[in-house]
Amino acid sequence: MPAPGHDGVEPRLPAWPRHPSIDATRGVAMVIMALDHVRDFVHADAMAPQAAALMAASPLVFLTRWVTHVCAPTFVLLAGMAASRRVRRDGATASVAAYLALRGMLLIVVELTMVRFAFNFRFSGTDPVMLLVLWAIGLSMIALAPMIWLPSAFVGAAGLCIVLFHNTVDTVRAACLGAWAPVWMVLHEPGILTVAGQLVLVAYPALPWFGLVAVGYALGDLFDLEPRTRRRLLARTGLALVLAFFVLRWWNGYGDPVSWSTRGTAVATALAFLGATKYPPSLMFLLMTVGPALLALAWFERAALSPRHPLAVLGRTALFYYVGHFVLAHTIASCLAWWRYDSVAIAFLSGPFPSMGGSRGAFPPDFGWPLWTVYATWLGVVVLMYPACAWFEKVKRDGRWNRLTVLLLGRP
Repeated sequence: MPAPGHDGVEPRLPAWPRHPSIDATRGVAMVIMALDHVRDFVHADAMAPQAAALMAASPLVFLTRWVTHVCAPTFVLLAGMAASRRVRRDGATASVAAYLALRGMLLIVVELTMVRFAFNFRFSGTDPVMLLVLWAIGLSMIALAPMIWLPSAFVGAAGLCIVLFHNTVDTVRAACLGAWAPVWMVLHEPGILTVAGQLVLVAYPALPWFGLVAVGYALGDLFDLEPRTRRRLLARTGLALVLAFFVLRWWNGYGDPVSWSTRGTAVATALAFLGATKYPPSLMFLLMTVGPALLALAWFERAALSPRHPLAVLGRTALFYYVGHFVLAHTIASCLAWWRYDSVAIAFLSGPFPSMGGSRGAFPPDFGWPLWTVYATWLGVVVLMYPACAWFEKVKRDGRWNRLTVLLLGRP
């Protein structure tokens, strides 16, 4: 608690220390993430059932999807780091634990309301509810809240055990657990639940994602070190994880429920090698994605970016960007459909796209656009979102913030 000043008024706490490297790494992930979500709305192949089955895709479509795999693990890892920095600033107190728990609950609410509306442009009980990355981060923050009084090394070790060994329970199936099946889906096995007559798709089971949050929480201690040492440790750890991925994936004995095998061509074999399982994230998937995220952190540490760098701005307004880019991608897809199919497009664009749980039969047989349209739309979304995020950050910086707003959107 700061000491009162001479006028009897307590001085304001210094601004929450930001690390431009964390913000910029998150910003890069935000930019890449938009490519995958634009593809869901625009690309012809994304309109087919089971569009996420990468092995059936062309190499270019596979790589377009594959490169975006780095995004969710980066968000989750950095969420743990951000929690660590808050605890370092304010101490392990009941108010910080409450902040983390309430922040987690609010992220889940945003997933179920704002993000769901951005997907469908309507609220309807006939549309499936999808529990995605905000849900996973939210549950993880709630679980992390009571652990802040424990040593960060203990929290990190617990998270590391989950990341390393959760694949040992891949053979446990919810269908065999009776009344406990919903609990297992929430924790580890993707699936569809029915809650009060509403279909709920659990795409991001929480257990492995919580493990990654806990690892990120422990890694947050690296930012107490002097910059050169921190860069070196981040770079070496990132390289070690990438190397571990190649070694363990080549071994093909553990770490992913789907083994790779040689295919008819070298390219197809390489794609099979890289096609680690995301739902839930296998050990191979996390090694493949967290390693590059740590290397990006190390690089941005060396680059010493200004806090005003565009990537840092995007990283500091991540939740605003996340919701906004879905709305923008859906709007552009609607405009493209109206241009091609005339006003009849409006009738079926108020509802989920096939890639998001909608009926393929409700869409024209030739619905969707080639991959170059996906990339052009993606660039348009990113370019349009940047000034919106810069404006929003200015509003955050200049406005008067109540407790709820800070919980939901972060400190200015």
